[in-house]
Amino acid sequence: MSLPPDHLATLSAILQTGSFEGAAQALGLTQSAISQRLKALEARVGAQLVHRTTPCTATPVGQRLAAHADQIALLEARLSDDLTSLTPAPHTRLRLAVNADSLATWLPAALASLPDHLFDLVIDDQDISHDRLLRGEVLGALTTRASPLPGCDVMALGALRYQAIASPDFIARNFADGITAQSLASAPMLQFNMNDQLQHRWVTQATGATLSPPCHRLPSSEGFVTAARLGMGWGMAPEALLHDDLARGTLFLLHADCPFDTPLYWQWTRLLGGALAPLTRALRRGARQGLRDLT
Repeated sequence: MSLPPDHLATLSAILQTGSFEGAAQALGLTQSAISQRLKALEARVGAQLVHRTTPCTATPVGQRLAAHADQIALLEARLSDDLTSLTPAPHTRLRLAVNADSLATWLPAALASLPDHLFDLVIDDQDISHDRLLRGEVLGALTTRASPLPGCDVMALGALRYQAIASPDFIARNFADGITAQSLASAPMLQFNMNDQLQHRWVTQATGATLSPPCHRLPSSEGFVTAARLGMGWGMAPEALLHDDLARGTLFLLHADCPFDTPLYWQWTRLLGGALAPLTRALRRGARQGLRDLT
């Protein structure tokens, strides 16, 4: 299917600005022209692409086409680099699937080293983030999957170390008799979302038991640590976020000798390997600083 580049650019502008008005200003067109282009593109693909909400959001098909538009822009920037020996055009947009804990720790420093790009980060659990790459919604993903997806390349980055933490008061209330399978089965647990299995895996590692404790779901890395500090529950948090709390005694480790390391891999579309090479190098450098070696 041949899709007009100006129509794809219109879709991207609507989603990036969140409105038809913003897209019109970004592209130097009237709102009527923006609406006509989008309707023509929707008619061409036979599906609705944008939810007409405030802000405008993409349908699943719209997400796929927006990712396709980003791929075209990235390849054009790479071509410009090859033809003119200049750096790629600024503001090339890279849509990536990443886990929240990487974003809260080592990842921003890696991305900040690429000033010629804009990043559109989709937050997802590291165990399933590669699904977005498989569906073509993103150009690359940070994931726990070591084997490459079809049409993709993969690079091992390192391991993100987690520790099981809770506040002193919470430990006194719930673990007076020690950290056992019985106490963990009833103590409120913190969970990032329904896909987050870190706590369950740590319980099995620490006790050998398979449990389903009562849990709060808090989809924020920093909010997760704050909730633990306030005694809402126990949970697994990146070690890099815990130094101050552990030093002040506002959080304790449940088992100082039982960390949990989660391996992370960078997977990206093979077709765009050359264009994504600067990002791949930046992630490798950032991982050397912020992650542990895989063993």
